[in-house]
Amino acid sequence: MRNNAFALLLPAALLLSACTTVEPVTKDNGPRTAPCIEGGPDQVAQQFYDLRIAQPVQGLPDSNTLAKYRPYLSDALYHSLQAASSSGAGTQWRSNDLFSSLSQGPTAASVADASTIPNRDARNIPLRVDLSRGDKKWQDEVLMIHQGSCWVVNDVRYMANPAHTPGGSLSQVLEQAKK
Repeated sequence: MRNNAFALLLPAALLLSACTTVEPVTKDNGPRTAPCIEGGPDQVAQQFYDLRIAQPVQGLPDSNTLAKYRPYLSDALYHSLQAASSSGAGTQWRSNDLFSSLSQGPTAASVADASTIPNRDARNIPLRVDLSRGDKKWQDEVLMIHQGSCWVVNDVRYMANPAHTPGGSLSQVLEQAKK
């Protein structure tokens, strides 16, 4: 009797599982018009921080530097930085690093491995970044999103205490610049 019930339930279970296909939500962030950097979210974030450390810039990036950052940045973050730069709002941040909690910026960065993220279908992935400059060490968080076929930086959350800016994240700082 048990074997007959199991034999009847097995095809029904297989039929139901075929009807519940889950589509990854990574398709929700829209198309991308800019070039891409190859790799997963942690690899792209690490390459972005490596570029920033190799070519440090204080304050809002100028148009040449912003062009170098373009493949690493989401469309929204790129356009926000571009708008803040062209509005002249950058004068208040000339001596501060916008991409980290410490105003001088890091001289070393290590992005957490994305393999520790349990949901591989996530449309955004926050990654911890261990940063240092001399004897100072701190962590920030970089929010990576999947845009088109690329992983890109969408925001930086300042986690050091105290952070040098009044906003808790890069996007909040840029939003305050509009006011």
